[in-house]
Amino acid sequence: MCGISGIINKSEYKVQKEEIQKINDLISHRGPDDEGFYFEKNFAFGHRRLSILDLSSDGHQPMHYLDKYTITYNGEVYNYLEIKEELIKYGYKFSSQTDTEVIIASYDKWGEDCVHKFNGMWAFAIYDKEKEIIFCSRDRFGVKPFYYTEIDNKFVFGSEIKQLLEFYEERFVNKKILMDFLIIGYENHINETFFENIFKLQESHNLIYNLKNNSFKIKRYYDIKQTEINLDENSSVDLYKSKFMNSIELRLRSDVKVGTCLSGGLDSSSIAAIASSMYKKDSNEKFIAIHAKSSEHDSDESFFAKEVANSSNLDLKLIEPTKDEFINSIDDVIYTQEEPFGGPSIFMQYFVMKKAKEIGCTVLLDGQGGDETLVGYERYYPSYLMSLCFFDLIKGFFNSSKNSKLSKKQLFAYFVYFTKAKIRIKRLQVKNSFIKAKYFNLASFDILEKNSKNYLNLFELQYQEIFYTQMPHLLRYEDRNSMRHSIETRLPFIDYTVVETALSIPNKYKIKDGWTKYILRKTIDKILPNNIVWRKNKFGFEAPTKSWVNSIEDEIIISISKSKILSEISDSINFNTLDLNQKWKLFNIAKWEDIYKVSWREE
Repeated sequence: MCGISGIINKSEYKVQKEEIQKINDLISHRGPDDEGFYFEKNFAFGHRRLSILDLSSDGHQPMHYLDKYTITYNGEVYNYLEIKEELIKYGYKFSSQTDTEVIIASYDKWGEDCVHKFNGMWAFAIYDKEKEIIFCSRDRFGVKPFYYTEIDNKFVFGSEIKQLLEFYEERFVNKKILMDFLIIGYENHINETFFENIFKLQESHNLIYNLKNNSFKIKRYYDIKQTEINLDENSSVDLYKSKFMNSIELRLRSDVKVGTCLSGGLDSSSIAAIASSMYKKDSNEKFIAIHAKSSEHDSDESFFAKEVANSSNLDLKLIEPTKDEFINSIDDVIYTQEEPFGGPSIFMQYFVMKKAKEIGCTVLLDGQGGDETLVGYERYYPSYLMSLCFFDLIKGFFNSSKNSKLSKKQLFAYFVYFTKAKIRIKRLQVKNSFIKAKYFNLASFDILEKNSKNYLNLFELQYQEIFYTQMPHLLRYEDRNSMRHSIETRLPFIDYTVVETALSIPNKYKIKDGWTKYILRKTIDKILPNNIVWRKNKFGFEAPTKSWVNSIEDEIIISISKSKILSEISDSINFNTLDLNQKWKLFNIAKWEDIYKVSWREE
């Protein structure tokens, strides 16, 4: 796990050491163990290393191979040992125990198709000397970031936006993305960012830069097709359990200490229980789990975390972030995240990663992706019901309130709200009446309308949330919070074989008798206590939002009032009509504007 940097001078001038050094230093937190550079006639690579596999100097990057390739790489390819064995049979030789060397050898053997071999997370750039190209790639679901921009006859890429901002004297807000966030709540849903002219390479895509003519093309290399395997319930459970356990086992491969995040919910508890058993068997040590306790009773899950720790023999590290810690970390978290985010729960994750750093646990497993892949959100319920035959649909409707949080009235309300885009847009208009009409209309209502049409197709709904509207911003939070503290996080639920299996299992086993994520509950039914396996409520490192936001009420009002961006989009803001979510969003925008010196481009 590391950080990468790259500068290509289209004018053929050599990149100066100070230039690449400066943007590489900005991501020193991503790789505190080592740094390296590579210079060619008109481009340069930079690298910061966080040592996870092969801690020796053999893992130094940028890494060279066969005098034909040079790579700067961030991530982990978990199945590197299996790929390495295959390549050895083809006659390849290796001088290190790293996955980095396996990636370059794979590129030599299979070219651009090498990415189909990889099971993991990655963002890398490979200089191919013979073809005179730079082959860049980002993993299937975008766990690892890759940003790029073109400015002043340069193409610049990096792991974080702040590296690219160094090339801009003025930074302008992307108005459309701002409105998407403020009005609809969309983040990271397209390749644009909150900053004008700074883009992300989207998940499942490769970028090939041609050094001969300074052009580049972007190609999608991976997609998920709708398929359903014809299996009964027991066979479905067995299949999913096999893929899930293999995913966890692969993600325990490390030459440094591994632990896990533990909210106490179903997803993180499942990972913790299975990983603990595997880890103790291999190392004879207790598996570390870190839980962030909310100070508000309604969002406190520490009881469940302790229950899991006791039943799975975990070494539980429990933290309870205070109001003062929240206040003192606001600037750092907003700087770390680089783009505005939806709420203070991000801070809880930040404090978990900080604790992991303090205790020397360099790798953490986490439960991102469980809800999106296993139909865990209540809003999926109407879509799920419409995927069933008529008899099962009627039965499912009457069972909806049996083992879920939804009443029949709420279920119907979900159906109307998420399928009727015009009703939803009207509600958003009323809620955001302080925004000037010309800016309100910039929001991506076309995407919202498309999603409303797809809402009753469960596969299409999951597909949209995995690739666009839900998982991308959760993965961004995860990456920035973890790497800010030099921690590598690994996500067993979004191993691509686990995702494909989850989406192909018959829908009637994803939700059954009102139970969401039924297939996972059956997977760990004999592994965890019943009150964990069959609990209905879940939070997931929920922050004490109300008390935290109320504690900075004065600062929120001052920051919003001083914001030039907010004064441009609004005639006036009545603070008494704002809910907690709106207050946080507006405050977050104002603080982000100030921290990153963002301006409003006049039309």
